[in-house]
Amino acid sequence: SLTKKPQQILICTLANSWPLFEHHPFIVTWNIPDLVCNRYNVSLDTSVFKGVATPAKVPGQFLSLFYTDRLGFYPHVNLRSKRKLYGGIPQRGNLRASVNKARADISFYIPSTGLAVIDWEEWRPLWDRNWGIKKVYQTLSVAHALQANRSLTVQEATEAAKQQFQEAAKSYMSGMLSVGRTMRPNYLWGFYLFPNCYNYGWQESHYTGQCSREVRRQNDELLWLWDSSTALFPSVYLQASLADSPKAALMVRNRVQEALRVSALARWSATAPVYVYTRPVFVDQNRRFLSQGDLISTIGESAAVGAAGAVLWGASADYDDQSSCEALSSYLTSTLNPYVANVTAAAQLCSKYLCRGNGRCVRKSYKSSHYLHLDPGSFRVLRVQKRYLVLGRPSLAELKALSKSFTCQCYKGLSCSPRTLTELSKLSHMIESQFGDKCYNC
Repeated sequence: SLTKKPQQILICTLANSWPLFEHHPFIVTWNIPDLVCNRYNVSLDTSVFKGVATPAKVPGQFLSLFYTDRLGFYPHVNLRSKRKLYGGIPQRGNLRASVNKARADISFYIPSTGLAVIDWEEWRPLWDRNWGIKKVYQTLSVAHALQANRSLTVQEATEAAKQQFQEAAKSYMSGMLSVGRTMRPNYLWGFYLFPNCYNYGWQESHYTGQCSREVRRQNDELLWLWDSSTALFPSVYLQASLADSPKAALMVRNRVQEALRVSALARWSATAPVYVYTRPVFVDQNRRFLSQGDLISTIGESAAVGAAGAVLWGASADYDDQSSCEALSSYLTSTLNPYVANVTAAAQLCSKYLCRGNGRCVRKSYKSSHYLHLDPGSFRVLRVQKRYLVLGRPSLAELKALSKSFTCQCYKGLSCSPRTLTELSKLSHMIESQFGDKCYNC
């Protein structure tokens, strides 16, 4: 595994993939079901989001979310009924039939440009990560190996099963990504929850949030997955125990940092962008919305350390009656939308002025607490005719503060060396000489 210092250098020297939307280095996408809210005539203001989609089985969306029943024939076990579907384990599945089915699924669901997220959570491709209820995949794999060769000892069968399982899992996952990239090359393809950092344990007093050396080593073993992915989709969902806690930011920044690290390991000439999955409510209290502080710890933290965006996901159970829909509608206009408008405009502003519009601003030290936020003394967030506008002009002091805390990651093929203080001073004079406020997110 890499030590911390080379890890940061490696990430900063590789080029970034171009953003999905020109001049928008950080976006927030909406992926929350609205069927119940529509039924109750509760309007949800989603105008601030770049890309509005529903997790429902609907074709032609900006974000296509492939659950287990929507892409190919995913071999897994229904843990409630114990029924084995499509072979139960990947080494008993029919990969060719699954790929053919996936081609038809992709043709049906996906238009031209956007995000394609495969959500396969029943088993994990590394043998040792199938613990708890997922151990059934180890048990079935050992039985499969013994069935093929009854002369094996239990230890030999286990070793054979591990190799067979991991090879078959690799074939299924990389195969799906390969089909997707070939059929829809303008889409960014990846698996939800990958990579994971497993940085739980925030109840401990000395929690740092860092991914363990063992987890980083295991993630290095998944190089084939990072080579096959054109985007990474780690999760930064919060539990209520992290509400308004500084430990939430520690958890999030290290998950994003690990995603950036493994992205830099891949063979692509530009790193795959990272889009974090987040929710407006807590995982274990789905009627309780994140505070602005929690939004800073999730969306704000992700933007500051170099993510390309956030996907705001919701379960149908989160908004299943009129009351929950009305609460979501109120939360959008009062808290979430103004913050999203703020952080996306700040990322845009920093990219334009510090990185010459050719790259994304990232913290000089990922462990710092500097954020991409607009100065309320210089900027106003307004909602005008169903759009969020950001009006204002950055002062020289604000530009200097950005230069002190942030550096630039260039987009592929472009030069984006951070502007010097002298250049920023000249730029500030030019901005001041212009009449009126400038509009961002317009």
